[in-house]
Amino acid sequence: MATKIEELDINLLLAFDALLDSHNVTQAARKLGITQPALSARLGRLRALFDDRLFIPGASGRGVVPTFRALELKPLVHDVVEHLRALTTPMVAFDPARSARTFVLAAYENPGTVLATRLVPRVRARAPAIRLAFVLPQPGAMAAELESGKVDLFIGGTGRADSTLMSRTLFKEDFVTAQRKGHPRGTGPLTLQEFCTLEHLLVSSRGGGFSGLVDEALERRGCERRVTVSVQSYAMAPLIVANSDLVCTLPRRFLQRFASSIDAVSPPVELEHFEFVAYWHERSHHDPGHRWLRQLVFAVAEETGAPTAPAR
Repeated sequence: MATKIEELDINLLLAFDALLDSHNVTQAARKLGITQPALSARLGRLRALFDDRLFIPGASGRGVVPTFRALELKPLVHDVVEHLRALTTPMVAFDPARSARTFVLAAYENPGTVLATRLVPRVRARAPAIRLAFVLPQPGAMAAELESGKVDLFIGGTGRADSTLMSRTLFKEDFVTAQRKGHPRGTGPLTLQEFCTLEHLLVSSRGGGFSGLVDEALERRGCERRVTVSVQSYAMAPLIVANSDLVCTLPRRFLQRFASSIDAVSPPVELEHFEFVAYWHERSHHDPGHRWLRQLVFAVAEETGAPTAPAR
């Protein structure tokens, strides 16, 4: 007779496992915290389900002896019971010093550079076996990648991700105009006329562009600048500026690392501030390891000099 899985319940499996372990009905009942008649009733149900006596009285009358069918089932029953116990075991506390977990952060080059320079040393000092992977975000796919766990955190601007994701503002950013040390124009404030006369470098994230937010702001004032070099990578911009007379308007925090070779001055045109935000999926919100990573990212962001907003 085939046993129907829906006729099995946890109490029957626990009874079976206890009898296999003790070979004694009284001891098994005590282990389970039930009466001997209650255990005998469960044994009766098990015998009916498996169409086998499973346990027969021992010759001494002081215990029970498992049948060949019970012994055949023993490793399977024990394995199922152990898995059930594991399901109810409290989550093990996350220990960064011992964890070998890999975290994936999707970040655009600008915020990624600002955060990584502080985050990586912090992680290496506290969690030497943990691995960090920084990847470029896939437009339109971040919500799905966070939900699937392919990406742990996404760092982007406001409105760059699905509104159902959890988020926290990391820092607000503004723009400054960078020029090399010893630039022939000097270090005084930039006038609008001078700004438009200088040759500019522009970072075009899509590649090949020669117009951006600065040009839109200038156009509103009836002005125009000369953009003569366009690069797609933020990393190239400070190197080119430091070795030429080109100027480039870039995020302030991004330029802080290049203070030894570059001067930063306020642009003579009003540019809106913008925010960088950390996004994650609700499925990860209570995970101890993910919480540890988020707190490190938040701490690093706060060290840039701007307070963070509470998570939502």
